[in-house]
Amino acid sequence: MSRRIRIASVNVNGIRAAARNGMGSWLEAADVDILALQEVRGEREHLEAALPGWCIVDDKALQKGRAGVAIASREECAISRVDLGHDGLESNGRWLEADFEIAGETLTVVSAYVFTGEAETPAKQDPKWAFLDAMERRLPELAADGGLALVTGDLNVGHRPLDIKNWRGNVKKSGFLARERAYFDRFLTLEGEAVAGQEGTGRGMVAELSDTRAFSAGRTGLGWVDVGRAAHGEVDGPYTWWSMRGKAFDNDSGWRIDYHLASPALAPRASNYRVDRAASYDTRWSDHAPVLADYAIGG
Repeated sequence: MSRRIRIASVNVNGIRAAARNGMGSWLEAADVDILALQEVRGEREHLEAALPGWCIVDDKALQKGRAGVAIASREECAISRVDLGHDGLESNGRWLEADFEIAGETLTVVSAYVFTGEAETPAKQDPKWAFLDAMERRLPELAADGGLALVTGDLNVGHRPLDIKNWRGNVKKSGFLARERAYFDRFLTLEGEAVAGQEGTGRGMVAELSDTRAFSAGRTGLGWVDVGRAAHGEVDGPYTWWSMRGKAFDNDSGWRIDYHLASPALAPRASNYRVDRAASYDTRWSDHAPVLADYAIGG
C-alpha cells in the first residue's frame, strides 16, 4: 500500500535566524515528512536545536558560516552521499543525497544549493558552470532503471520568463543567462527528445533570451519534471524568493528559483504542490518561501 510522503524544501538563510523568527510554527502546521534545507550556515547542534526529534543528515561548507545543506526526516535515518563525482568541484555544503526506504521502495531526495554566480566574473561564474555540468551528469544516474529521485533546493536559475517578474532586466545577469537556462531546457525536455531551447514562447523575447538554442544544439532531454511548473501551468511564478530590499515582497517582484525536480518515474506520483509564501513582509522567516509537494511511495 502506498504512502503519502510530504517533502518540503527551503533556503533558510541561516538556520538559527529561521528558527528564531518562526520556522518552527510553520513546520508544525505544514505536516512535513522530509525537509530539505539550504544555506544552513550553522553547526550540527544548531540544526538539532531547530529540529528536535528529527533525524538529520547534513553537509557543511568548507568556509564557516557559508552555504550548508541538510535533510531532516521523520522517517528512519537515511543513507547519505555528498560527492557529485567530479574532481575539483567545490560542492561541499551544496549537494546532499539521502536514500529513504519507504513501503518497499527507495526514494532519493537531494538538497542542492547551486552557486549564485556573477556574469562577467569568471572566479564566481565558473564554479556555477562546473556545478551545473556535474548535475547534468548526475541526473541520469539518479533516474536510471526507473529510480525514484527528487532534486530540491535553491538552484539559482530562473528557467523561463514566467519565473522572474523582471526578466527583461536580467537577461545578462547570472540566474537568467541563456547558457544557465539551457541546462534546465535539457533537464526538463522529454527523455531522448531533441532540446529545442526557448524560442517561440510568444512572449516577445529579445535576441539574448532566445539564445538558449545555441547551447542546446545536438543535445537530448533527460526527462525530469519541474513539479512546480507542471502544477501551475503557464502562469507567472509562483515566485519563491524576493529581495529583502525595497518593496519586492509587497509587490510580488520575485524569482522562482527553488525547485522540486522529479525523475521521470517519480513525477506522476506528485500532487498538492504549493509555495508557502508568508502572509506579510514582517512574518517572513527567510527571504525564500518553502516549496512543498506530496509523493505517493510504495506499492
